[in-house]
Amino acid sequence: MHRDDSVPPVTHGRVLKIAVPILLSNVTIPILGAVDTGVVGQIPQPEPIAAVGVGAIVLSAIYWVFGFLRMGTVGMAAQAAGAGDRAEVSALLTRALLIGLAGGLALILLQRAIFAGAFAVSPASAEVEALARSYMQIRIWSAPAAIAIFGITGWLIAQERTRGVFVLQLWMNGINVGLDLFFVLGLDWGVEGVAIATFVAEWSGLAMGLWLCRDTFRAPAARDWARILDRVRLRRMALVNTDILIRSMLLEAIFVSFLLVGGKFGDVTLAANQVLLQFLMITGYALDGFAFAAEALVGRAFGAGQIALLRRGALLTSLWAAAVALLMALVFGLFGPAIVDVMATDPEVQAEARVYLPWMVLAPLTQLALVMFDGIFIGATRSRDMRNMMIVAAALYFATLMLLIGPMGNHGLWLALQISFVARGLTLALRYPALERAAAGGGLAGGAV
Repeated sequence: MHRDDSVPPVTHGRVLKIAVPILLSNVTIPILGAVDTGVVGQIPQPEPIAAVGVGAIVLSAIYWVFGFLRMGTVGMAAQAAGAGDRAEVSALLTRALLIGLAGGLALILLQRAIFAGAFAVSPASAEVEALARSYMQIRIWSAPAAIAIFGITGWLIAQERTRGVFVLQLWMNGINVGLDLFFVLGLDWGVEGVAIATFVAEWSGLAMGLWLCRDTFRAPAARDWARILDRVRLRRMALVNTDILIRSMLLEAIFVSFLLVGGKFGDVTLAANQVLLQFLMITGYALDGFAFAAEALVGRAFGAGQIALLRRGALLTSLWAAAVALLMALVFGLFGPAIVDVMATDPEVQAEARVYLPWMVLAPLTQLALVMFDGIFIGATRSRDMRNMMIVAAALYFATLMLLIGPMGNHGLWLALQISFVARGLTLALRYPALERAAAGGGLAGGAV
């Protein structure tokens, strides 16, 4: 059913109320990555930095395969709220948690095969591989918590409870940073200390997330197993999540290949690329503050069948994101070298990172459209469009990579990545009119398939 009164007007104030806590919480995530890199970077060799980079990228790639859980949950929960179905909103939280815990357990059971596959295609040196393996063998045991947090985060965003998301991320990442400093600089545990810090932080983050959702767990619908395991609802969730899963796997294939291909240029270039990826992640997370706001606003408007509010939510969130993108490009242009020097102390790594720093100045502008259209399409659960456009972008990335890597080296690698960003944004923009037609033609069902 549609209830107009369930969707309040979309204003700049509402956008900022949703987006600012998300922006602040998301910025703590790449700051954590920068601290990981910076703490290990105090060791005056490139191998520990490269090892943390390899281990973190591989595990992040595996975990973000489950990114469908956050994206699918926020779209469906926001649409259920817009349609006035509070029971389904509660049941979705329990479904998301069950999927997250089961997925994490599967990764623990399959860890040997996962690590073997990762290192089989890794071109890193034997020393980097040994350190990365130690890192991953510790962190994998917090996989259930890390993946379940995706579902909790998506659900909180759908309810526009973004202050809760901020509290969750601040709690988890604050613990991680503090333990990083203590274990690595205080106890000299090196790469293993970084991994243990993350393990503790992720399990404590799950505990905090459950506490934030405690009122919903008291609702009967959160324990209504007939509704939670309903075949029709599970089928819709599976359709949305499968498309997003394919999209996420292709996206992570791009970033993993980026790291692995960069390793062919040596440990110094691999370490420099890892440092520069922190710029990319900071930009993405900053823009995500407004993309997540688009998910919530578009999802509620889509569920209620209100096209004007959907369009206004997409427009206002994108305008704010554009301002942030320009600011990030300016900051990287002015202070990029100083940021590099903070994250790495090895002179060779510093010099190599500066060579490719101009790509970081360009990145906020090339990422803008893709990040915002991702948020808009997630809110509308237009997962098939996201999957198909990701296929196009990935094909273009790998094609240009093969053409550019020979004559341009590591510059060709960065250019291929930027081309994939632009391709994703443009192709999703072409599909936006179909999204509005789907909202006008039937709401929930139209966005899922």
